[in-house]
Amino acid sequence: MSISDLTLDPIAPKPVAPELVVSGIAVQIVRKPIKNLYLSVCPPEGQVRVAVPLHMTDENVRLAVISRLIWIKKQQAAFQAQPRQSKREMVTGESHYVFGKRYRLEIIERRGCHEVVIKTNSILQLFVNPGTSTQNRALVLNEWYRNQLKARIPALLNHWQVAIGKQAAEWGIKKMKTKWGSCNIYQRRIRLNLELAKKPIECLEYVLVHELVHLLERHHNDRFNAYMTHYLPQWQRCHDILKREPLGHEDWVH
Repeated sequence: MSISDLTLDPIAPKPVAPELVVSGIAVQIVRKPIKNLYLSVCPPEGQVRVAVPLHMTDENVRLAVISRLIWIKKQQAAFQAQPRQSKREMVTGESHYVFGKRYRLEIIERRGCHEVVIKTNSILQLFVNPGTSTQNRALVLNEWYRNQLKARIPALLNHWQVAIGKQAAEWGIKKMKTKWGSCNIYQRRIRLNLELAKKPIECLEYVLVHELVHLLERHHNDRFNAYMTHYLPQWQRCHDILKREPLGHEDWVH
C-alpha cells in the first residue's frame, strides 16, 4: 500500500520497459498479465509508475499519462509539501514516535546487551555499548520497533480474519519505501511496513484490514471500498492520517 494509494503486491513479472518521459515527467512502465492500466505516484519524490497489460504500446501509455497529468502533478505537489523528519542522528534529545506518541530519546552507554525501554510517558531509553555507531543504534531501535509490531499484530489479525472470513497463510514485517502494506493474493501473504510501529495504532489496524480485504476483492474499486466501509467505517480517516504523517528520513530516501 503506497503512501498516496494502496496497491497490491503482484508476484511477477518485473519491469522490462524503459522509462517514458511525458511532459517532462519520467514514467516507469511495468508490464503484467493484467487487463487494465494502473497509475500510481510514489513517495518520496512523486515518481510515476504505470502497470499496464503486456500488449499495451508505449504510445497508448503516453496518452493515458497525458490524460492524468493534472492529477499526477497534484499528487507530486502533495509529496513535496508533506513534512519530513530530519535525519536521525540517534542522539539524546531526538524525537522518536511509538504508535503515534512522541518520545524524547535518551542514549545510555553501558556494557552488556543492547536494550530499548520506555521509561516514562515521554522518555524512550536506548541502552548501547560504548562506541556503538549511529547505524547500529538505528538497527537496535528498528529491531525493537519490529518486536512491538509482532506483539500487536497477532490479536488484530485473529480478530479480523474471523470478521472478514479470510485467512492469511503468512504475514511478515518489512521495511518498504512506497507501501504501507502489501498482499500477494495467490499465496495469501501479507506484508506490513515497519514504519507502522511509529504511526497511531488505528493505522496499523487499517492497513491490516485493507490487505485482508484484498483476499475478497483484488482491485481498488467500488466493491473494495464498500467492503472497507462495512468492516472499518473510519478507514478513510486512517488513510488521511497516513497521508499527512511526516515521512521518515532514512526509510524513504533510498
